[in-house]
Amino acid sequence: MSIKISIGKEEYFPQVKRIKYEGPKSNNPLSFKYYDSEKIIAGKPMKDHFRFATAYWHTFCGTGGDPFGPGTKIFPWDYTDNPIKNAKNRLDAAFEFFTKLGTNFYCFHDRDIAPEGKNLKESIINLELMVNLAKEKQEESGVKLLWGTANLFSNPIYMNGAATNPDFKVVAHAAAQVKSAIDATIELKGDNYVFWGGREGYSSLLNTNMKKELDHLAVFLHKAKDYGRANGFKGTFLIEPKPMEPSKHQYDFDVAAVVAFLKHYDLDQDFKINIENNHATLAGHTFAHEIQSAFDYGAFGSLDINQGDPHNGWDTDEFLHNIYDAVHIMMVLLESGGLKDGGMNFDAKTRRNSTDLEDIFIGHINSMDTLAKGLIIADNILRDSNYLELKKERYSSFNENEGRQFSTGKLNLSQLSKIALNQSKPELKSGKQELFESIINKYL
Repeated sequence: MSIKISIGKEEYFPQVKRIKYEGPKSNNPLSFKYYDSEKIIAGKPMKDHFRFATAYWHTFCGTGGDPFGPGTKIFPWDYTDNPIKNAKNRLDAAFEFFTKLGTNFYCFHDRDIAPEGKNLKESIINLELMVNLAKEKQEESGVKLLWGTANLFSNPIYMNGAATNPDFKVVAHAAAQVKSAIDATIELKGDNYVFWGGREGYSSLLNTNMKKELDHLAVFLHKAKDYGRANGFKGTFLIEPKPMEPSKHQYDFDVAAVVAFLKHYDLDQDFKINIENNHATLAGHTFAHEIQSAFDYGAFGSLDINQGDPHNGWDTDEFLHNIYDAVHIMMVLLESGGLKDGGMNFDAKTRRNSTDLEDIFIGHINSMDTLAKGLIIADNILRDSNYLELKKERYSSFNENEGRQFSTGKLNLSQLSKIALNQSKPELKSGKQELFESIINKYL
């Protein structure tokens, strides 16, 4: 189904028409230079390599506030004193944006799309109302939900965590909120459901029973999974790693920590990983490393696309514009089989001093172009260069004889020792790192 432009009672971006591909020579900032959605790369259209999604929270709710000052952005959909009216306006603005930009998917937290009520019951009613309206918007536009989730970190009751909270009343409250968010995701036919443990961690180990909290987190996830499956959710449950901020230590530190947790608590068959670039940076990893790790563990799910500043120790959520990173992650994706039910969600925000509505379009366009250019370059490297051959050659000693026997587990330690004692001294073999780097740079 093709995407149909959706305009509500008011057109919020009248100066912006449907964003079109104009090619690298175009000077129009409201056009694609490299993202040609139907162009075939590596056997399929560009759009299928990416499954681009827009994040509801940053794009339509983030006003640019920070610890040092209030928001700088005045959105035309937030002009009333009625939270429900504003939510309806925001929904109109969102689908106008999705359909003009051409992102086929979107993602949301429950509190992004519907305002929190004066109590839990009212909050659930608000969400049900907005989900019904979002369903109509999806049907008329062709835009789909990549994933939904519950905001279990903003409300002050979650200051000590949600599923890991030492107070059972808070855990029960979180469970009700997750049930409602799963219901919303099912109703909107979301491909995935995400858990981000925004405050699942600790600020001090002195007052924390870590094992109990992790045990409770596992019970919580099992029950959420069971509820989703019993009520028709056939998609993938995703966990999103982040090492720090807001807690001193977040339990979902990185891909390796999440995989260990999932396997330990027998959750690995239903849960995969949603990987964010900026979170990888905070963990001391590259985005490519985290993606490769997830594929190698059989845990890859989806991606949050942004970038951070490695010099900062916090989440900056910049739009991805680093072409080298884009090439590297697209090489990993192409080599590993690419996206399935996951996508690339722009968990990114315009800068605090970017206050024009068109800036939101430009940020997304530039990132989509960066990734598209990265895909083209990555495909050229893998097809035309000797990169894969060189990489394969490094491990050629394991292709036959004793090396192959070792790889297949047929040699014990004593046998390996005997081989070593009877062989000549191993020669130093260059890793050719500079050569590999030069190959990549040649195609940039």
